[in-house]
Amino acid sequence: MTASAPLRRNRDFTVFWLGQALSVVGGSLSLVALPMLVLDATGSLVRMGLITVVTGATGILTGLFAGHVVDRHDRRRLMIACDLLRALLLGAVPLVWLTAGPRMWPLYVLTAVVTALKTVFDVAYVTAVPHLVGPGELTAANARLMGTFALGTLAGPVAAGFITAGPGGEWALGIDGATFLVSAVSLRWVRFGRRTPPDGAPAPASGTGRLREVFTVGFRFLWGHALLRPLTVLLTLLTFVTMGATDLLIYRVREDLGRDAATLGYVIAVSGLGVIAAALVAGRLRRALGFGPCWLGAVGLIAAAVAGTGVSRSVPVIAALAAVFMFGTTLGGVSSMTLRQEVTPDALLGRVTSAFWTVHNAAGPVGAAVLTVAGARYGVPAASVAGGALCLLILLAGLATPLRGARRPAAEACPPAAAPGGTRRAGRAGKRAPGA
Repeated sequence: MTASAPLRRNRDFTVFWLGQALSVVGGSLSLVALPMLVLDATGSLVRMGLITVVTGATGILTGLFAGHVVDRHDRRRLMIACDLLRALLLGAVPLVWLTAGPRMWPLYVLTAVVTALKTVFDVAYVTAVPHLVGPGELTAANARLMGTFALGTLAGPVAAGFITAGPGGEWALGIDGATFLVSAVSLRWVRFGRRTPPDGAPAPASGTGRLREVFTVGFRFLWGHALLRPLTVLLTLLTFVTMGATDLLIYRVREDLGRDAATLGYVIAVSGLGVIAAALVAGRLRRALGFGPCWLGAVGLIAAAVAGTGVSRSVPVIAALAAVFMFGTTLGGVSSMTLRQEVTPDALLGRVTSAFWTVHNAAGPVGAAVLTVAGARYGVPAASVAGGALCLLILLAGLATPLRGARRPAAEACPPAAAPGGTRRAGRAGKRAPGA
């Protein structure tokens, strides 16, 4: 089975990884080009902000049922369909602009539909990885994917700026559509292996299919699991605190220290080194230390970086702290993603992933607003120190939960918990078979 091959010789994973790397860069083009396109056409900050509102609201609403859709359909075909539809919609934007001129309402509709497709694709993407690699390579595979994602989101906005300043923002969206077409073609060449459940694992309850059940099936599994329950609570609090950290960093460099945009670009570029470092060492750290120490250690690094960024007046120090922040964020993200993949039955993985993202991401925009308002009123140093202190409290709270002792592979570290529909969680903690 391909999933049992070492990562460096795993052709299916390599094709999947390269196709998604290009798609991430394309998605980053749209992330910048779409609001800029609205601003250029209307000159209205409110209309530009409405794009962000539509994106956020659609993502949360789609998250309520995306996992149910993923768990009920062939995941590879679902991802290909999402890619082809996005390619068609985004590829049509330059043609509409050329033939009919700028049109705002189609952009809002397009934003909603593309965001919904992206949410479904992303949930399927997470559930696909355990079908491509063996359990021993899962952390390394997630680290490679997440590192590529982070680097793509750094490179994409730069390319979007050049394209928007040249041919125009509509062509940036068209190029994004082309990357989704490449992604769809690459997925046709990927074979997904069969994930083997733990020995003696009962079939998990699937729910009734009603909207309430569609979301709560995944949430009940999260809440009933010895590690996923505290992880969900703590990560929701961490997202609340850290979502606005980038805004504070930008304000600190540009306004407090009076540095130009080129200096800010240098700081952001250096932060990418933290992503690369985490992607390289996450697998080895997870194997050596286990999930708990890796995730809690990542929170400690984030706490120090958030507090230090607001206090330091040295740009090189701030750049180094930004790299520490990205290292901690990437290591923590890889660790939590791998844990969910290891301990969740395959038939529930889509709904569990969807519920996990919906719960903890919903706190982010509120936290960003609170942190930036605090920075404007009390100053960035005070807001950053407060943010770092809250992260430290999250770390201390984590030490009082089962996360502290989760040193063994996650599938071995957790006692059974209540599963959806009153059954026991699939399988007593034990090693999964290759390809699980």
